[in-house]
Amino acid sequence: MSGKRFGTFLLLITALAGGLFASGASQAQSTRVFELRTYTSHEGRLNDVVNRFRDHTVRIFEKHGMISVGYWIPKDTPNTLIYILAHPSREAANKNWEAFRNDADWKIARTASEMNGPIVVKSQSVFMEPTDFSAMK
Repeated sequence: MSGKRFGTFLLLITALAGGLFASGASQAQSTRVFELRTYTSHEGRLNDVVNRFRDHTVRIFEKHGMISVGYWIPKDTPNTLIYILAHPSREAANKNWEAFRNDADWKIARTASEMNGPIVVKSQSVFMEPTDFSAMK
């Protein structure tokens, strides 16, 4: 995804989710962070990734305090799932991920989804703090 398209993508996400979180004076004090994650699947395995998220991962995220902002499949980037999570803070994100990785339900879902081999080639994570003029905080 080109830099210009990526910037447009993030702008669209912000506009679509503008009302998702409370606004007001308390937002200036917020330590909330957003995590942009990109998963690249093995050729022909994107449906396996999507199914695992839909059927298991999203529920397990919620169990561990990870707020799903949204999930997207880019039109111009094959074998890719992009999603955004919200965490109360960077420290909370680290704790959330540790609890997620150690969750028995996650281990079962991961193992089951990879019975025919790994489904994810690589994953990337970027933590983002909203600007003071961002619609989403």
